[in-house]
Amino acid sequence: MLQCSTYNLIKKSRSKLCMAVLLGAVCMNCIVSANAQSSLYGIIKDEKTTVPLEKISVELHSAIDSSQLTATATNSSGFFVLNEIDEGNYYILVKSVTYNTEIISDLNINNKSSVDVGIVMLREAIHALTTIIMSVKQNLFTHTTDGQVYKADQFLNAKGGTALDVLKNLPSISVDNLGEISLRGSDGIQVLVNSKQVQGDINVILNEIAADNIESIELITAPSAKFDANGKAGVINIITKQTNADGLFLTINGQQGLPSFHDYNNHVNPRRYGGDILVTYNKSKSNLTAAVNYLRNDAAGHREGNVNTTLNNVLTSFPSNGERSFKRYTYSARTAISYSPDKDDAFDVGLYAGKKIQARTANLLYNVTKTDLSDNSVIQQFTYFNSNLQTKQDNIYLGNFDYRHSFQNKSSITTSFLYEFDDLSANTKNLNQYYPETGDSLEYTYNPSSNPLRGLKASINYNYSINKIKFESGYEFTHNSQDGSFLYLTNILHSNEYVIDPAFTSDVLTNTQIHAAYTQLNGQAKSFQYAAGLRYEYSRRKLVFGKDTLAGNTLNLSNLFPSASILYTLKNKWKLKTDYSRRIQRAPNFQLNPFPEREHSETLEQGDPNLLPEFTSIAEFGIIKDFKGGSFFSTIYYRQTKNPVQRVNRVYNDSILYRIYTNAGKFKQWGLETGINATPVKWLQVYAGGNIYDYSISGSLFNDSVPVNNAQWVYSFNSNIGFIISPTLSFQLSANYISKQATAQGENSAFFLPSSSIKKTFLHGRLTAMLQWLNMDVGLHKSNRQRITTYENDFYTTTNYIVETDVVLLNIGFNLKQNDKKIKLPSSEFGDKEF
Repeated sequence: MLQCSTYNLIKKSRSKLCMAVLLGAVCMNCIVSANAQSSLYGIIKDEKTTVPLEKISVELHSAIDSSQLTATATNSSGFFVLNEIDEGNYYILVKSVTYNTEIISDLNINNKSSVDVGIVMLREAIHALTTIIMSVKQNLFTHTTDGQVYKADQFLNAKGGTALDVLKNLPSISVDNLGEISLRGSDGIQVLVNSKQVQGDINVILNEIAADNIESIELITAPSAKFDANGKAGVINIITKQTNADGLFLTINGQQGLPSFHDYNNHVNPRRYGGDILVTYNKSKSNLTAAVNYLRNDAAGHREGNVNTTLNNVLTSFPSNGERSFKRYTYSARTAISYSPDKDDAFDVGLYAGKKIQARTANLLYNVTKTDLSDNSVIQQFTYFNSNLQTKQDNIYLGNFDYRHSFQNKSSITTSFLYEFDDLSANTKNLNQYYPETGDSLEYTYNPSSNPLRGLKASINYNYSINKIKFESGYEFTHNSQDGSFLYLTNILHSNEYVIDPAFTSDVLTNTQIHAAYTQLNGQAKSFQYAAGLRYEYSRRKLVFGKDTLAGNTLNLSNLFPSASILYTLKNKWKLKTDYSRRIQRAPNFQLNPFPEREHSETLEQGDPNLLPEFTSIAEFGIIKDFKGGSFFSTIYYRQTKNPVQRVNRVYNDSILYRIYTNAGKFKQWGLETGINATPVKWLQVYAGGNIYDYSISGSLFNDSVPVNNAQWVYSFNSNIGFIISPTLSFQLSANYISKQATAQGENSAFFLPSSSIKKTFLHGRLTAMLQWLNMDVGLHKSNRQRITTYENDFYTTTNYIVETDVVLLNIGFNLKQNDKKIKLPSSEFGDKEF
């Protein structure tokens, strides 16, 4: 039935590969292993009292890909046993709500009927920070064949924050002044939550997940074929905490921002506050989770810019400065139910409803000068005030259903369905007025839009393990449609009437379908761990322009995405690693809209309906070394991208630039990243990671009329130092820096962001208070600002974005009964990307 379902969904001309993939799954299911299986057993005790501990969670994970294979809990004598284990390399996670997590690594099962791991002593978690210094077996990061796994609770500056705060510490990750996240200098990151794909806007997603609920983050820089091929930079997999403990758990968190320390002459002072409540009930075979949250997170700011255009031998210069601030808030309600009627079956159902609103204010004063270049005489000078308000809103409703069945031959099949509706809308109000007499208007435009989205995702996956080989195969179907209506209204001055400007008014209908099938093999042989896979994807993108016309275009793509990786352990415990992966980055709908949208006084934004997806090949080679109390890694990587999408500028008229999304030549990148963590003394932990790469882009723009050839060395580093002042008091300093970066038409300046935090716990860790000092600057005017410059023969533009510094937040958290159950709450798959 699995074959037939896939055969019916994929076009006949492309079905042979899919049939072969799934035929392999059926064949592997028929293989019977003749080798004997083994058992792992041991005893868990309290380190201080030596009393055996009951109901402690014990998980067995594969050393190949960190996947969880089986789990159990200790009995009243602290004893546990894990049965039916094949030959291979494994590690064990010992976890509890009241004790620090312990890792038992380097477990090699080789034709032994039973393996005794001995007595494992757990230390009581007085508070989470002690994890850093109490478990020498638990390094900050470990390595799999396709990436690195970072323990989230060891980044002190992220406590009380979000997943984005954790990611900022990783050597490969950079977050700039505009909040854009990149991996090794490239955007286009695919985000997973508990290995489940999420297609929403990654900044929104990462800011919704509390850092305290994260067990680890897998940074997969060369993803295997089992992952959706979309996401040219790589994959981030966020693993939430889990336990087998039963009971009712309640977590309450609140946040309040102190008044701003700096005045940016903004019209309204920023507000920062929020809270969330999470209730989870676990009982035997079922789990019920409900959550509500609200977050207000405004940002004050200032903008300094200058634009020069040259048309018909006339130079027009219009520098500007003024407010650029954000009002942002989100609120949502979620519920999820998990039920396992027996050890072989599991069901998950989730519902979500939420709203996101962002209002960007840009009130700028422009000074315009027109100069005749033939004799440098001034033709005209005047000043005007531009008031611009852009508001975006998204109401999201979605539901998901997942089912997993395990067979007796150690294989399993998983199905997943998700439906989502997003009511996306936006409007831009752009008012130009005389200055200083602002009572009279030069121009007023109002641009409302509606862009509802409907999305469906369905998948079926099969996996089977035999000896030291794990085989996976599956099929995935994705469909989304978006029916956009964009209106451009111009006010008839000195009246209440508006006229529609047809040049900027449009209707755009987008339909996208993707069929994908993959086969993946993971295995090991003595000192080798290896993986190889092949993914096939067929996609169809159809655009229709106008309500009463069939004008538009269709793009059909049929592509293979291979992957391979090897991890080899030398006798001296050094490890060598090499990977290869091919990826794709598909353009979101707003990059495809060919009709201009008025962003503000000086900018029109326009997409390209003929935009091609980006294809990226990634290759890397690295070394790894774990040592007592720390670890080290270094990786050389190469990335090549065909059809890179660039946001570039072009002159529209003497005072307005086009901001256009277009394919621009070829992109190449050589780089080296490295990271080290160490605990030189018990009260100090030091972590540092860096990345340096050669950025090179070449090609042409605008039908070969503008050549592109830009290159630059870029470097970045992330570091933090944690001080354990007492068992309940800690302090941390962190710094994130990225150097200036070349772009297709110019460069972005360097960006620096230091922060610090102090944390105090009470009531044996149930009550937590944290004071955070973010975007530290203390009047130096170096932090949280970035200048973006672009230029060509007929224009030059540079803009310095200055965002609020020295932000102080107070976080209070309370756990009625700590819960680290894996939370499978639904998340937006489609709409957040368009927001």
